[in-house]
Amino acid sequence: MFNFLRKALSYKQKLKIRYKLRYFKAFLYPFNLSKIARIHKTDKYGYHFYTPHYQNHFKTFKFKRNTILEIGVGGYEDPYTGGNSLRMWKSYFPFSKIYALDIYDKSFLQEKRIKIFKGSQVDFNFLDEILKEIGELDIIIDDGSHVNEHVIKTFKYLFPKLKKGGIYVIEDTQTSYWEDYGGDSTNFNNKKTIYGFFKSLIDCLNNEEFIIENYQKTYYDKHIISMHFYHNMIFIYKGDNDELSNYIVNNKKPNAET
Repeated sequence: MFNFLRKALSYKQKLKIRYKLRYFKAFLYPFNLSKIARIHKTDKYGYHFYTPHYQNHFKTFKFKRNTILEIGVGGYEDPYTGGNSLRMWKSYFPFSKIYALDIYDKSFLQEKRIKIFKGSQVDFNFLDEILKEIGELDIIIDDGSHVNEHVIKTFKYLFPKLKKGGIYVIEDTQTSYWEDYGGDSTNFNNKKTIYGFFKSLIDCLNNEEFIIENYQKTYYDKHIISMHFYHNMIFIYKGDNDELSNYIVNNKKPNAET
């Protein structure tokens, strides 16, 4: 019987069945994201060790109706492979809608609660069209080109589109040190690199403590409420960064002469 089915089904039909069987198997481990990752064969656990961090940061989102966007689908130019992490997110977030974008056509990998757009992460007109269709985002995951310039430009454009209370994640940040991706292993404060740029935003958290008369807050000053750095990944939380200093008032020392 199995031999007959194996011969009768096309390659694409076999793939669809394989992906569906993994989805059903993942039902057995609803709270173990690393196990779900292994079932769906995404490299987010095993090759990398991202899922323990994801589970720690995403656990409060699990049963909410989230709108999630992942940049990068995987499988390169092959239209029938990739999407492993999208199916992982579908399994872990039972009420969420999972969206993705890739420079290659990955429409074959779409299924209920997973939709994939074809285009570049630095094509802002394209990103606008996506956002018009899907609305504000609860979670953004950049697992795209990993080119330093692309990562920074995409963050600058999409972070303002993220809902307050949302999380923006960047994976594979080791390219911050790789020259062929625009990285730098000698000047660690180079703001054209991923880590150089995001390290420069840490000060935004403490803008109320700056002693700069007439200081004008940036968008990041106002809306980055925490940043979490791990091996090869960064989590940026969005909210209202409105906690006042316990000493500085309007970016001046209280006893400063006026």
